[in-house]
Amino acid sequence: MTDTSDKIRIDEQTMALRVAREFKDGDTVNLGIGVPTLASNLVPMDREVIFHSENGALGYGQICTAGEGSPHLVNAGGQPVEVRPGLAVVDHAESFAFIRGGWLDYTVLGGLQVSEKGDLSNWMIPNKQIGTIGGAMDLALGAKNVIVVMPHNTKDGGYKIVKECSYPLTGVQCVTMVVTDIAVIRIDKRGMVLCEVAPGWTAEEVQALTEPKLVIDPDLTEIALA
Repeated sequence: MTDTSDKIRIDEQTMALRVAREFKDGDTVNLGIGVPTLASNLVPMDREVIFHSENGALGYGQICTAGEGSPHLVNAGGQPVEVRPGLAVVDHAESFAFIRGGWLDYTVLGGLQVSEKGDLSNWMIPNKQIGTIGGAMDLALGAKNVIVVMPHNTKDGGYKIVKECSYPLTGVQCVTMVVTDIAVIRIDKRGMVLCEVAPGWTAEEVQALTEPKLVIDPDLTEIALA
């Protein structure tokens, strides 16, 4: 296997920034726990994005700094968020009706495994019996686009982008895009398409750390942040 131990991987903030650049003006977006929540602070100033949280907030703003905001208005990670004009607060039933009704343009979720067909596992590590499903299954099924943001590999160097998920599934053929610390991969009728690589990385190096065969986009570029 190619030695990439000296390569620099992009950090979580930069991964979230790349995700935020995907949203278009007027999109409604749900952000999952962890790195996905960071994207609410990184949307370009010229775009109006409506953020949804399954706990019942629709139209919230950025994550508040320490000591600011209300403990009663939080994102999926329990972080206080900014109250914006037009904010709506609804109960769980209405919030999940919004998800299940197909009104979300994007959901951004963390991942444990993504398969070459776009299957997602993100809620249970079987050998540790750790995990909770939350609203992930509804989000994976209900959103028009599912972006998974996660490290490209496990802590011991194993594959997270796999031929077939070995962990319990969250959704089947639901993932449309994966953003990792070394690559941006889109999943479409061509397969898993490598569109962008982290600065200093090559397509061959990314492939060496990915179990399925990647299709190399003819316009392959470095990860775009603008």
